[in-house]
Amino acid sequence: MMSKMVKNTLLATGLAFCALSVNAAQQEVFKAHLTAVNADKIGSSPVGDATFKVEGDKLVVHIKMTHTPPGIIHWEHFHGYPDGKDATCVTPKQDANGDGYIDLIETGAVSGTTMVPFNDAPHEMNIPTDTYPRADKHGNYEYTKVVPLAALEKKFGEVFKGGKIDLDKRVLYVHGVPENTKLPATVAGEVASYSTNTTLPIACGKIERVK
Repeated sequence: MMSKMVKNTLLATGLAFCALSVNAAQQEVFKAHLTAVNADKIGSSPVGDATFKVEGDKLVVHIKMTHTPPGIIHWEHFHGYPDGKDATCVTPKQDANGDGYIDLIETGAVSGTTMVPFNDAPHEMNIPTDTYPRADKHGNYEYTKVVPLAALEKKFGEVFKGGKIDLDKRVLYVHGVPENTKLPATVAGEVASYSTNTTLPIACGKIERVK
């Protein structure tokens, strides 16, 4: 006969194993490697990596960038299509007006629209803010945020008429050059009171599911 203590131990072990299995099943991992956009125009070649982990009711975001224009705030968002079409990063072919720059508007041809910001409150989806990460004097920065997933999904569905997050259909952009950087008048992409210097794309990476 199996003792009560042994039964309880086996039951507890089984429950713990089930909990671990559920947690493991719930975790999804997405990654993006970012490479430079407009590097020949901005005097630097930003690169970086991003990880997005779906852990139960949380989205854990980590973005690490190097070689960005130093000492300024860098907007960062994922872009995509509300209908779920697969977004890709820009290439020089998207310089539609031939001015040598790929601006925010020109990214739309292959990347869709700006969707979720990675600032102090991604789930609120407020794009024009001053709460994005700031690069240090060497052009490096690191961003980590735990985002309430249900709140983000709800807001996303409201903004994009029932659309889904669909991370593996998105691309991640980093933006921004100093305000004293002279850009031609043909560069477009002002957002609210923020200039094209703030919104100029400087790096992009395709988000891909790895787990």
